[in-house]
Amino acid sequence: MANNLLPQEERNLTPSQVEALDKRREWGLTLQVIAGQFAVISVILSLWVGQDLTYSPGWAHPIAYYMAVAVGIVVVAGTAGTVMRRGTVPLD
Repeated sequence: MANNLLPQEERNLTPSQVEALDKRREWGLTLQVIAGQFAVISVILSLWVGQDLTYSPGWAHPIAYYMAVAVGIVVVAGTAGTVMRRGTVPLD
């Protein structure tokens, strides 16, 4: 009897397809963890970014640049991880 808790498209997978599905979901979780870690770093950097933008001369704003990179990593890794975990990426 089929497992009714599984989505319809996952009920009749071959063992190799199940392995690929598990690997994809594992990578998705890894990307979500990385996004979470960089989100914590972004919160910490936000404590100093205002001072950096106010008092650093010219284009020398390293904390602001680090925060922009960290937020970019959060958005990209979080989105990619969520897409991979949900299964919107084809198996093969």
